[in-house]
Amino acid sequence: MYRVRIRTKISIKSLLTHAVLWVFVGIILVPILWTFFTSLKTPVEIARGTVLPEVWRWENYKIAWEQAEFPRKFLNSFIVAITVTLGQIVTSAMAGYALARMEFRGRDLIFNVAIASMLISEQIIIVPLYVMLAKFGWIDSYKGLAIPWFFNGFGVFLFRQFFLTIPKDIEEAAIVDGASRFRILWQIMLPLATPAVLTLFMFTFIAEWNSLFKWLIIVKSPEMRNVQLGLTIFQEQFIAQYNLLTAATILVSLPSVILFLIGQRYYIKGIATTGVKG
Repeated sequence: MYRVRIRTKISIKSLLTHAVLWVFVGIILVPILWTFFTSLKTPVEIARGTVLPEVWRWENYKIAWEQAEFPRKFLNSFIVAITVTLGQIVTSAMAGYALARMEFRGRDLIFNVAIASMLISEQIIIVPLYVMLAKFGWIDSYKGLAIPWFFNGFGVFLFRQFFLTIPKDIEEAAIVDGASRFRILWQIMLPLATPAVLTLFMFTFIAEWNSLFKWLIIVKSPEMRNVQLGLTIFQEQFIAQYNLLTAATILVSLPSVILFLIGQRYYIKGIATTGVKG
Protein backbone atom coordinates (compact mmCIF):
# COMPACT_ATOMS: atom_id res chain seq x y z
CA MET A 1 0.00 0.00 0.00
CA TYR A 2 2.85 2.36 0.89
CA ARG A 3 4.62 1.62 -2.41
CA VAL A 4 1.42 2.32 -4.34
CA ARG A 5 1.12 5.73 -2.67
CA ILE A 6 4.75 6.57 -3.51
CA ARG A 7 4.25 5.60 -7.15
CA THR A 8 1.05 7.64 -7.30
CA LYS A 9 2.84 10.70 -5.89
CA ILE A 10 5.68 10.25 -8.38
CA SER A 11 3.22 9.91 -11.27
CA ILE A 12 1.32 13.03 -10.27
CA LYS A 13 4.57 14.98 -9.83
CA SER A 14 5.84 13.80 -13.23
CA LEU A 15 2.51 14.68 -14.85
CA LEU A 16 2.55 18.19 -13.38
CA THR A 17 6.16 18.69 -14.40
CA HIS A 18 5.43 17.70 -17.99
CA ALA A 19 2.32 19.88 -18.02
CA VAL A 20 4.31 22.93 -16.92
CA LEU A 21 7.01 22.19 -19.49
CA TRP A 22 4.44 21.90 -22.27
CA VAL A 23 2.99 25.26 -21.24
CA PHE A 24 6.42 26.86 -21.62
CA VAL A 25 6.92 25.08 -24.96
CA GLY A 26 3.61 26.54 -26.12
CA ILE A 27 4.61 30.03 -24.99
CA ILE A 28 7.79 29.73 -27.06
CA LEU A 29 6.26 28.07 -30.13
CA VAL A 30 3.18 30.26 -30.58
CA PRO A 31 5.09 33.42 -31.66
CA ILE A 32 7.34 31.32 -33.93
CA LEU A 33 4.39 29.62 -35.60
CA TRP A 34 2.53 32.93 -35.91
CA THR A 35 5.55 34.46 -37.64
CA PHE A 36 5.89 31.50 -40.00
CA PHE A 37 2.21 31.37 -40.98
CA THR A 38 2.04 35.16 -41.38
CA SER A 39 4.97 35.06 -43.80
CA LEU A 40 2.90 32.81 -46.10
CA LYS A 41 -0.27 34.89 -46.09
CA THR A 42 -1.58 37.74 -48.21
CA PRO A 43 -2.27 41.19 -46.69
CA VAL A 44 -6.00 40.47 -47.01
CA GLU A 45 -5.71 37.24 -44.98
CA ILE A 46 -3.71 39.08 -42.33
CA ALA A 47 -6.34 41.81 -42.11
CA ARG A 48 -9.08 39.18 -41.71
CA GLY A 49 -7.14 37.50 -38.91
CA THR A 50 -6.97 34.13 -40.67
CA VAL A 51 -5.05 31.62 -38.56
CA LEU A 52 -3.69 29.54 -41.46
CA PRO A 53 -3.02 30.80 -44.98
CA GLU A 54 -5.50 29.61 -47.58
CA VAL A 55 -2.66 29.23 -50.08
CA TRP A 56 0.92 28.97 -48.86
CA ARG A 57 2.62 31.81 -50.72
CA TRP A 58 6.30 30.90 -50.71
CA GLU A 59 6.93 33.70 -53.20
CA ASN A 60 6.78 36.11 -50.24
CA TYR A 61 10.29 34.94 -49.34
CA LYS A 62 11.54 35.64 -52.85
CA ILE A 63 9.99 39.11 -52.83
CA ALA A 64 11.49 39.89 -49.41
CA TRP A 65 14.89 38.57 -50.50
CA GLU A 66 14.93 40.80 -53.57
CA GLN A 67 13.31 43.90 -52.05
CA ALA A 68 15.68 43.92 -49.06
CA GLU A 69 18.70 43.30 -51.32
CA PHE A 70 19.82 40.52 -49.00
CA PRO A 71 22.53 38.80 -51.13
CA ARG A 72 25.11 41.53 -50.52
CA LYS A 73 24.04 41.97 -46.89
CA PHE A 74 24.27 38.24 -46.20
CA LEU A 75 27.79 38.25 -47.66
CA ASN A 76 28.86 41.19 -45.49
CA SER A 77 27.44 39.54 -42.36
CA PHE A 78 29.13 36.23 -43.16
CA ILE A 79 32.54 37.78 -43.86
CA VAL A 80 32.58 39.79 -40.62
CA ALA A 81 31.02 37.02 -38.49
CA ILE A 82 33.43 34.30 -39.65
CA THR A 83 36.46 36.63 -39.38
CA VAL A 84 35.60 37.73 -35.83
CA THR A 85 34.79 34.14 -34.84
CA LEU A 86 38.10 32.74 -36.07
CA GLY A 87 39.98 35.68 -34.55
CA GLN A 88 38.39 35.12 -31.15
CA ILE A 89 39.10 31.39 -31.26
CA VAL A 90 42.80 32.03 -31.94
CA THR A 91 43.27 34.74 -29.28
CA SER A 92 41.12 32.95 -26.69
CA ALA A 93 42.92 29.63 -27.18
CA MET A 94 46.34 31.25 -26.80
CA ALA A 95 45.36 33.28 -23.75
CA GLY A 96 43.43 30.39 -22.19
CA TYR A 97 46.39 28.04 -22.60
CA ALA A 98 48.83 30.53 -21.08
CA LEU A 99 46.56 31.16 -18.10
CA ALA A 100 45.91 27.45 -17.54
CA ARG A 101 49.37 25.97 -18.01
CA MET A 102 52.08 28.63 -17.75
CA GLU A 103 53.38 30.16 -14.52
CA PHE A 104 54.21 33.87 -14.68
CA ARG A 105 53.82 36.97 -12.54
CA GLY A 106 50.43 38.66 -12.85
CA ARG A 107 48.69 35.62 -14.30
CA ASP A 108 45.73 35.78 -11.93
CA LEU A 109 45.42 39.53 -12.41
CA ILE A 110 45.27 39.11 -16.19
CA PHE A 111 42.63 36.44 -15.82
CA ASN A 112 40.55 38.65 -13.53
CA VAL A 113 40.82 41.54 -15.99
CA ALA A 114 39.68 39.24 -18.80
CA ILE A 115 36.66 38.21 -16.74
CA ALA A 116 35.91 41.81 -15.79
CA SER A 117 35.99 42.84 -19.45
CA MET A 118 32.75 40.93 -19.97
CA LEU A 119 31.01 43.61 -17.89
CA ILE A 120 31.99 46.34 -20.37
CA SER A 121 29.53 46.75 -23.23
CA GLU A 122 30.56 48.00 -26.65
CA GLN A 123 28.32 51.04 -26.18
CA ILE A 124 30.70 52.31 -23.48
CA ILE A 125 33.84 52.16 -25.63
CA ILE A 126 32.33 52.98 -29.03
CA VAL A 127 33.32 56.68 -29.02
CA PRO A 128 37.09 56.23 -28.42
CA LEU A 129 36.96 53.17 -30.66
CA TYR A 130 35.38 55.19 -33.46
CA VAL A 131 38.08 57.86 -33.10
CA MET A 132 40.80 55.21 -33.37
CA LEU A 133 39.17 53.59 -36.39
CA ALA A 134 38.85 56.98 -38.08
CA LYS A 135 42.59 57.65 -37.56
CA PHE A 136 43.42 54.22 -39.02
CA GLY A 137 41.10 54.81 -41.98
CA TRP A 138 39.04 51.75 -41.06
CA ILE A 139 35.60 53.37 -41.04
CA ASP A 140 33.17 51.65 -43.40
CA SER A 141 35.49 48.66 -43.88
CA TYR A 142 35.68 44.99 -42.93
CA LYS A 143 38.81 45.68 -40.86
CA GLY A 144 37.01 48.20 -38.69
CA LEU A 145 34.07 45.84 -38.20
CA ALA A 146 36.17 42.78 -37.34
CA ILE A 147 39.62 43.40 -35.85
CA PRO A 148 38.56 45.38 -32.71
CA TRP A 149 36.34 42.44 -31.74
CA PHE A 150 39.04 39.76 -31.83
CA PHE A 151 39.25 39.61 -28.02
CA ASN A 152 36.55 37.89 -25.97
CA GLY A 153 36.74 37.58 -22.19
CA PHE A 154 34.27 34.72 -22.18
CA GLY A 155 36.39 32.86 -24.74
CA VAL A 156 39.48 33.19 -22.55
CA PHE A 157 37.53 31.90 -19.56
CA LEU A 158 36.05 29.01 -21.57
CA PHE A 159 39.37 27.78 -22.94
CA ARG A 160 41.19 28.18 -19.62
CA GLN A 161 38.58 26.08 -17.86
CA PHE A 162 38.63 23.44 -20.57
CA PHE A 163 42.43 23.21 -20.64
CA LEU A 164 42.42 22.67 -16.87
CA THR A 165 40.43 19.45 -17.43
CA ILE A 166 43.09 17.99 -19.75
CA PRO A 167 45.66 15.79 -17.89
CA LYS A 168 49.12 17.32 -17.66
CA ASP A 169 50.70 13.96 -18.51
CA ILE A 170 49.86 14.48 -22.18
CA GLU A 171 51.57 17.85 -22.24
CA GLU A 172 54.58 16.65 -20.27
CA ALA A 173 55.11 13.78 -22.69
CA ALA A 174 55.10 16.23 -25.59
CA ILE A 175 57.62 18.46 -23.80
CA VAL A 176 59.92 15.48 -23.26
CA ASP A 177 59.71 14.79 -27.01
CA GLY A 178 60.89 18.33 -27.68
CA ALA A 179 57.59 19.96 -28.66
CA SER A 180 57.33 23.73 -28.25
CA ARG A 181 54.51 25.49 -26.48
CA PHE A 182 52.94 26.55 -29.77
CA ARG A 183 53.09 23.03 -31.15
CA ILE A 184 51.56 21.61 -27.97
CA LEU A 185 48.74 24.17 -28.15
CA TRP A 186 47.83 23.78 -31.82
CA GLN A 187 48.52 20.09 -32.36
CA ILE A 188 47.61 18.57 -28.99
CA MET A 189 45.56 20.83 -26.73
CA LEU A 190 43.31 22.49 -29.31
CA PRO A 191 42.15 19.23 -30.96
CA LEU A 192 41.24 17.93 -27.49
CA ALA A 193 39.30 21.14 -26.85
CA THR A 194 36.92 20.66 -29.79
CA PRO A 195 33.77 21.19 -27.65
CA ALA A 196 35.15 24.52 -26.40
CA VAL A 197 36.10 25.56 -29.94
CA LEU A 198 32.64 24.77 -31.30
CA THR A 199 30.94 26.41 -28.33
CA LEU A 200 32.84 29.66 -28.81
CA PHE A 201 32.27 29.39 -32.57
CA MET A 202 28.52 29.20 -32.04
CA PHE A 203 28.43 31.96 -29.43
CA THR A 204 30.53 34.38 -31.46
CA PHE A 205 29.09 33.68 -34.90
CA ILE A 206 25.49 34.03 -33.72
CA ALA A 207 26.33 37.21 -31.78
CA GLU A 208 28.08 38.75 -34.78
CA TRP A 209 25.33 37.66 -37.16
CA ASN A 210 22.76 39.41 -34.95
CA SER A 211 24.95 42.46 -34.35
CA LEU A 212 23.45 45.84 -35.19
CA PHE A 213 24.92 48.57 -33.00
CA LYS A 214 28.47 48.63 -34.35
CA TRP A 215 27.17 48.50 -37.93
CA LEU A 216 25.04 51.58 -37.26
CA ILE A 217 28.11 53.49 -36.08
CA ILE A 218 30.89 52.25 -38.38
CA VAL A 219 29.07 51.61 -41.67
CA LYS A 220 28.32 54.56 -43.94
CA SER A 221 27.75 53.15 -47.43
CA PRO A 222 24.69 51.02 -48.38
CA GLU A 223 26.86 48.26 -49.87
CA MET A 224 28.52 47.63 -46.49
CA ARG A 225 25.29 47.03 -44.54
CA ASN A 226 24.68 43.71 -42.84
CA VAL A 227 21.47 41.68 -42.59
CA GLN A 228 20.32 43.25 -39.31
CA LEU A 229 20.78 46.79 -40.59
CA GLY A 230 19.13 45.80 -43.85
CA LEU A 231 16.21 44.28 -41.96
CA THR A 232 15.78 47.45 -39.91
CA ILE A 233 15.61 49.58 -43.06
CA PHE A 234 13.31 47.02 -44.69
CA GLN A 235 10.92 47.31 -41.72
CA GLU A 236 10.71 51.07 -42.21
CA GLN A 237 9.90 50.64 -45.89
CA PHE A 238 7.34 47.84 -45.53
CA ILE A 239 5.90 48.63 -42.11
CA ALA A 240 2.33 47.69 -43.15
CA GLN A 241 3.19 44.50 -45.06
CA TYR A 242 3.53 41.97 -42.27
CA ASN A 243 3.84 39.03 -44.66
CA LEU A 244 7.02 40.44 -46.18
CA LEU A 245 8.35 41.61 -42.82
CA THR A 246 7.95 38.18 -41.23
CA ALA A 247 9.42 36.48 -44.30
CA ALA A 248 12.48 38.75 -44.11
CA THR A 249 12.79 38.11 -40.37
CA ILE A 250 12.77 34.34 -40.89
CA LEU A 251 15.38 34.59 -43.66
CA VAL A 252 17.70 36.58 -41.38
CA SER A 253 17.18 34.18 -38.45
CA LEU A 254 17.71 30.93 -40.35
CA PRO A 255 21.55 30.82 -40.27
CA SER A 256 21.64 31.26 -36.47
CA VAL A 257 18.93 28.64 -35.91
CA ILE A 258 20.57 26.10 -38.21
CA LEU A 259 23.98 26.62 -36.61
CA PHE A 260 22.57 26.13 -33.11
CA LEU A 261 20.65 22.98 -34.07
CA ILE A 262 23.79 21.46 -35.61
CA GLY A 263 26.12 22.28 -32.73
CA GLN A 264 23.88 22.18 -29.66
CA ARG A 265 25.41 18.90 -28.42
CA TYR A 266 28.90 20.43 -28.39
CA TYR A 267 27.49 23.67 -26.96
CA ILE A 268 26.12 21.86 -23.89
CA LYS A 269 29.33 19.89 -23.41
CA GLY A 270 31.47 23.00 -23.79
CA ILE A 271 29.42 25.01 -21.30
CA ALA A 272 29.62 22.14 -18.77
CA THR A 273 33.41 22.53 -18.62
CA THR A 274 33.21 26.11 -17.32
CA GLY A 275 32.25 24.77 -13.90
CA VAL A 276 35.66 23.17 -13.35
CA LYS A 277 37.58 24.74 -10.48
CA GLY A 278 40.84 26.37 -11.45
